[in-house]
Amino acid sequence: MGFGMYCFEATASQSATLIKFWKGTPMNGGMNPMTLPPAQSKFESSWALQMRATAMEDAGRLIQTLTGAILAHGGWVLSRGANDDGLINMLFEFERQQCVEMYTMLVAVGVELSQLAHMRFTELCQCTRSTCEDVGGEIVSVDLEIHSFPAEVSSDRPVVSEAA
Repeated sequence: MGFGMYCFEATASQSATLIKFWKGTPMNGGMNPMTLPPAQSKFESSWALQMRATAMEDAGRLIQTLTGAILAHGGWVLSRGANDDGLINMLFEFERQQCVEMYTMLVAVGVELSQLAHMRFTELCQCTRSTCEDVGGEIVSVDLEIHSFPAEVSSDRPVVSEAA
């Protein structure tokens, strides 16, 4: 069983009990609305993830690459920026059903997620896969902080030239 608030796994006996419950529920408005649990708003069902990562690439180039990849995978970049020390802050969103693609994309572009970020994305993906509900309309918001450490070429290395 996952850690998210929407993960649910039922045993065979629990499933049978749920089916009996639903079969016994009147469909023509015979239920008392006062006995129903309060409906959850979309805001409560959204996922907001704060993550940290590192990368071995120039901050400007990484921002361009990430922005293009997020857009190509159906996401929306809400804000992005970097400071002189190579700290990148990016806020983006995507539909929950695209979580595996977004997770894969982040790894593929060279972002090294922290252990906690991996755990959060894994939880999101596992809960999305195991939920019985339609999650198509749910939005995931990611606040990503990346420390970029571009590999710098040392100027004191000898330059190798091609000799004929």
